[in-house]
Amino acid sequence: MKCKIQIFLWAILTFPCTIITLDDHPLLLDCGANLESTDSSGRKWIPDSRFLTTNNHSLSSTAKSQDPSLPSTVPYMQSRIFKSQSTYTLPISPTSRHWLRLHFYPTSYAAALDPAAALFSVSAAGLTLLHNFSAAITAQALTQAYIIREYSLTTLNSPLLHLTFTPDPDHDRPNAFAFINGIEIIPIPEIFPPEYYSRAMQTMFRLNVGGRFIAADEDSGLTRTWHDDSPHIYGAGFGVTTRAGAGVAYPSRESRLAAPPDVYLTARSMGPNSTLNLNYNLTWILDVDANFSYLVRLHFCDFFFGKVNQMVFLIFINNQTVETDADVAAWAGGKGVPVYKDYEVRQNGHNQLWLALHPNVESKPQYYDSILNGIEVFKLNDTKGNLAGPNPIPSLKKDMSQDATATKFPSRSRKKSRLIVILASLLASVAVLVGLIAACFKQSSKGGAPWLPIYGGSSSSSQISSRLGEGLCRHFSIGEIRAATHGFSEACVVGVGGFGKVYRGCIDGNATEVAVKRANPSSQQGLHEFLNEIELLSKLRHRHLVSLIGACEENNEMVLVYDYMANGTLREHLYNINLNGNKGWSDHLSWKQRLGICIGAARGIHYLHTGAKHPIIHRDVKTTNILLDDKWVAKVSDFGLSKARHALDQAHVSTAVKGSFGYLDPEYYRRQQLTDKSDVYSFGVVLFEVLCARPAIDAGRPREQLCLADWAVASYRKGAMEEMIDPSIRGEINAECLKRYTETAVKCLSEDSIDRPSMGEVLRNLEHCLKLQSGGEEEEQHSVNDAAFADVLETQGR
Repeated sequence: MKCKIQIFLWAILTFPCTIITLDDHPLLLDCGANLESTDSSGRKWIPDSRFLTTNNHSLSSTAKSQDPSLPSTVPYMQSRIFKSQSTYTLPISPTSRHWLRLHFYPTSYAAALDPAAALFSVSAAGLTLLHNFSAAITAQALTQAYIIREYSLTTLNSPLLHLTFTPDPDHDRPNAFAFINGIEIIPIPEIFPPEYYSRAMQTMFRLNVGGRFIAADEDSGLTRTWHDDSPHIYGAGFGVTTRAGAGVAYPSRESRLAAPPDVYLTARSMGPNSTLNLNYNLTWILDVDANFSYLVRLHFCDFFFGKVNQMVFLIFINNQTVETDADVAAWAGGKGVPVYKDYEVRQNGHNQLWLALHPNVESKPQYYDSILNGIEVFKLNDTKGNLAGPNPIPSLKKDMSQDATATKFPSRSRKKSRLIVILASLLASVAVLVGLIAACFKQSSKGGAPWLPIYGGSSSSSQISSRLGEGLCRHFSIGEIRAATHGFSEACVVGVGGFGKVYRGCIDGNATEVAVKRANPSSQQGLHEFLNEIELLSKLRHRHLVSLIGACEENNEMVLVYDYMANGTLREHLYNINLNGNKGWSDHLSWKQRLGICIGAARGIHYLHTGAKHPIIHRDVKTTNILLDDKWVAKVSDFGLSKARHALDQAHVSTAVKGSFGYLDPEYYRRQQLTDKSDVYSFGVVLFEVLCARPAIDAGRPREQLCLADWAVASYRKGAMEEMIDPSIRGEINAECLKRYTETAVKCLSEDSIDRPSMGEVLRNLEHCLKLQSGGEEEEQHSVNDAAFADVLETQGR
């Protein structure tokens, strides 16, 4: 059903002038505490007992353990527990809008109550905020230790807010109880348009696009928390992140409340290559609750252009066009002036909100690009006064049933969609990322390098220098790197990844062409990934692994230098996108070429699993990490997330879930245990991507075709593989070859890792496919015998 989108333009120049003074102090309750306390940000919290109007069946309890990811002991280590309906009566400013924040830490408390039995509802101001809510299930699903729910409420001139907690027992939890660790009431000005003055909202997302995590105490007195946007970006289209060199030109005092300066000082754009920009959308995927309306607020501040029609782009929400001529300079009235726009969208039956930007060709702007600085998404209460959504799907840990003290969660079918698992894994990374970046920037604010503390501060520098000093690879000076890339010129950019930009350059008097990967200070990858690349690649030598030449660590820069791959990535050729110039690749890859590339990549991964001195799990196998040299030899790249198994349990590796959207092994996510079969699963997605020439996740397709892995397996079982094949190669494939190839790919995507083949078996099957395709003729360059590789060098120490 087509969504009806109501569009509202609210430039900061017309920001509401009625402002509640910030002299109205917030009310912070440390629930279950006996004394006043202070959190890690210096904010004072008071005991909650005197605000309870019905507390005959409540008790206070102390957490038995402190999770290291908690931002502070206050308010999380004390809890107020309710065994029957109980109400807080809270004094508020009668004419103000307020943030209401509820803090939950589902863990074992001294009261000996199972946190999994906590099932309850919360209501306030005539609204249902939570219904049948399980903080334990939610925390488990998101792999977070604690949960914060933020609401924006208007009080209709009442000086009191009644906040009620009601246990909701069911047949699985007859002894259900409610609990709360902390309550915040923050008076704020009316920051929403008049149409929303009487509406209540739940904050779903607040993202600093292209920038760092912003803690609550850095946000204009409104105590909003802004998170990194990169975990929500679709596919490999990360674009380019930039930071302004000048300050924000707020047009008025009121406009400063829209967002803090750091939101407007950083941005994400599509990049300098206009041809490339026309071939993709800058897209974010945001998980929301279905069957609610949402207010989507987009923040813009253009520091590049100050004239009308220099950059014009389209804005899509859920594949519907909401702006055809987005021109930030025209909206803001000048360069560096912030502006925001509001859109209302209805989510009928869908729990994903898609936001996309694309250059507007018809307007004939000077530059084909788009830009965004911030995203806020607010859920609006429905006609029944409801804001409550369902509990998310929990992840299942293998050892949970074996731990008598572990929280028990309801079982879930193992046949849940891979797509749901993959999307949940993105949210799982947010809590870890928030804690890391928040801590790092607190250090940064006290002085020192502007962004190196993300990677560990001064100790990071010594670690890098120590590794380079060990002679693991060549040590470049920053002067050599700048000379090689013409001062990190945008004209030299050939790609952008999770670590940062990749530049094409020349070293040694232009005698050697190289690829230079420069760390981005706002990247979610850092010191660990940098050292991991040096540690692994300096010890690995194989024809089908990219070669590391050297590294640089100077002036707060972290740079890796590789052999240059003239033919780019496998993905570029599958979709005819050339990141190295302004034109697409002239010819498509033949089926035989694709087979050869898959065989080369399989050899590289197989070598990692079995041929290296210590087995290595790549953990990020995808078509953008398979590079092609000038002779079309495939080389596996990007080892920042890789894991060596020699220091860990040989049966499995327990690790935080990491990987790429669309390629992630669902069993790895469920059990959070990494094995080499996770690489096999990802490679299975690559095999179908090569056969079908379509992305692992394609938002433009029907729901059943959205996830390539699910669609391919379903089509194979229905005998309908023919319709999936890339039309450009459909007539080239030998029938027996196709049968063997698809059988291999489907086995790689088996739900259970035990049913998947090893990479050695995958390699042998692919080599047999090539024989079938070639009519049984053996080709020297694709010999089955790995020992025949004359160009495979021994690893260090072998």
